[in-house]
Amino acid sequence: MSKRIFRNCLNDLTTKEWLKFQKSWFVHNPPPRQDDVLRHPAKYPETLAQEFIEFFTKRGQVVFDPMVGTGSTIVAALRAGRHSYGIELNSAYADIAREVVLRERENLGESADHLTAEVIHSDAAAVAQIVSEHRIPPMDYIITSPPYWNMLHAKGAETQKQRRQDESLDVVYSDDLHDLGNIADYDEFLERLTQIYTGLKPYLKPMAYLTIIVKNVKKGGKIYPLAWDLAKQLGQTYAMKDEKVWCQDNIRLFPYGLGNAWVSNTFHHYCLQFRND
Repeated sequence: MSKRIFRNCLNDLTTKEWLKFQKSWFVHNPPPRQDDVLRHPAKYPETLAQEFIEFFTKRGQVVFDPMVGTGSTIVAALRAGRHSYGIELNSAYADIAREVVLRERENLGESADHLTAEVIHSDAAAVAQIVSEHRIPPMDYIITSPPYWNMLHAKGAETQKQRRQDESLDVVYSDDLHDLGNIADYDEFLERLTQIYTGLKPYLKPMAYLTIIVKNVKKGGKIYPLAWDLAKQLGQTYAMKDEKVWCQDNIRLFPYGLGNAWVSNTFHHYCLQFRND
């Protein structure tokens, strides 16, 4: 009997690399952030984004991020040899992202010359207009991380206390009324976030994947299951395929509720995987 030929239609990985990615949880401790991106209060790491991009796409395909921040997804796509587009509402972050991308291009040299890596200053809610104006081709993969509701406004957060001591660092994303991170009502936030993600469906190729990195949030002594609520809402538009749990084990523990009540130190995020069936 002849040996079955392995044909990989999704990515450029070996079978061993494919199997490693299939584990439902992983530990990823991001490298130190560079000075010019420290201003952003909730940047997600390029190293993590690159792993997902390399699993869900092949070289030369198109990656999209509707909330690109200071450019993590674009940098990751360049390193992976993919074309990429990202939208950012905050003009200051968009400018930083463009500088970061330019520096990454210089580091990569000629190997990245043929790759598109565009940062667009706009509102992701206007994606139809943006796709038309910038002639963004059909997307092979979308990866993004939204605001975790308005939790950056929580004055008790230890990281926020530290950032308030340095005027060069932002504590919140912006004061823009279109910024989802400024919405006080949870249900309104969830609805508007869902609308943005469902609005991407016409531009994501059939059977292509969407990854959203998010976590449940605590506020006023209560858990708001943002990741689970978002999964339920988007499951009406996309096929919810799976989840990966991103764990961080290098963060300092704080004695929340010590001697009185159970309050966890939450060091994990959900990487929700949807497919455009």
